[in-house]
Amino acid sequence: MILGPPGPEGLGDLALVLSGAVLGGLVRGFSGFGTAMIYLPFAGQVMPPVWALTTLLMMDLIGPVPNIVRSFRAAQAGDLRRLLLGAAAGVPLGVFILAHSRPEVFRYTVSILALFLLGLLLAGFRHRGGLSRRAMVGTGALGGFLGGVAGLPGPPVILLYMSGPHTPAEIRATTMIYLFGIDVMLMSVFVVSGLLDGRAILLGLGLAVPYLLSNLAGAAIFRPGRARLYRGVAYCIIAASAVRGLPLWH
Repeated sequence: MILGPPGPEGLGDLALVLSGAVLGGLVRGFSGFGTAMIYLPFAGQVMPPVWALTTLLMMDLIGPVPNIVRSFRAAQAGDLRRLLLGAAAGVPLGVFILAHSRPEVFRYTVSILALFLLGLLLAGFRHRGGLSRRAMVGTGALGGFLGGVAGLPGPPVILLYMSGPHTPAEIRATTMIYLFGIDVMLMSVFVVSGLLDGRAILLGLGLAVPYLLSNLAGAAIFRPGRARLYRGVAYCIIAASAVRGLPLWH
């Protein structure tokens, strides 16, 4: 466990978490999503659930900022408001369940949920019909709940949003800002609930630097015309991370 005394095992755990942060940042930079689905299976192997989500929050509140600022020009403001309104209702319930879950249950939940949602994406599952206001609010609420309970707020929104008429750049921008908003909500709930640990905050801040750099690297290689290629790479990394995070191997 990363909470243990310094030593070779502790360094190995730190290297594992760092690898998850860098891979997650790279994929987030060029696809707009994927950080939690990659990082949490890594982090869940060596730290408690609340720690894993706290370090992710610290990274996500700092790492994507340069890309967030640029994304406002392409994002769909109306959709964002409705998604975040729904998320505000789902996040607290998810965090309550997270705070009372066992580490192995958390790891199974994260990995299996990531694989299930990835399977839906690969199968071409899409919401059929228009993107009504109620659908957007409901999807935001589901994303907020999954963000609180397992750190995975993105897939429900991606599954719904990719069925609409928006361009890859618009989907990427809107999703990226939505995920940042979820992070702000989660951090607020953590503060109010007294779940924050100073050591987890410091670790998250340390990981934020390589995560920021990998975000910038991912954004630099993003080309709208190659969106399908980027999604394929992201899906492969997500699948490998989820399988690696299953407690079966440890």
